[in-house]
Amino acid sequence: MIKRKNRNKNVIYTSVYALGQHISMSAHKARRVIDQIRGRSYEQTLMILELMPYRACFPILKLLYSAAANGSHNMGFKKGSLFITKAEVNEGSTVKKLKARARGRSYPIKRPSCHIRIELTDLSLYEDYEGYEEYPICLRKRLDKKKSIDTTFHDSHI
Repeated sequence: MIKRKNRNKNVIYTSVYALGQHISMSAHKARRVIDQIRGRSYEQTLMILELMPYRACFPILKLLYSAAANGSHNMGFKKGSLFITKAEVNEGSTVKKLKARARGRSYPIKRPSCHIRIELTDLSLYEDYEGYEEYPICLRKRLDKKKSIDTTFHDSHI
């Protein structure tokens, strides 16, 4: 999905997101994985999610693929320049059942669910703009790192 509706034709939208609702797992277990990938690039996140041994990785990986496909199809972003700006997990509804026990008693079973939202931003649209103080912190770190890598590369070959 695109972040906002395109009401003003002169505004460039740089973020896309994917939202997964009613995923059958605890929000705490999904947050454990989401905290590891927040602020990283798309390719780096794919490697991390494929190698982590948690059950929460598969639905998050599907959401990441979906958000990248939204960006490349709807907005024309390149997948190599995408990185995660926001990743949040909220608690969803809990399904409550009763399990029969001995002597006519019952035992409650709770099946929690969660809602996961992953937002991707295209880094290539920010490279030419100099006044980036209002950018998110993770974006500023990525741009500073990229500038320092570029300057060292050019200085060593001159």
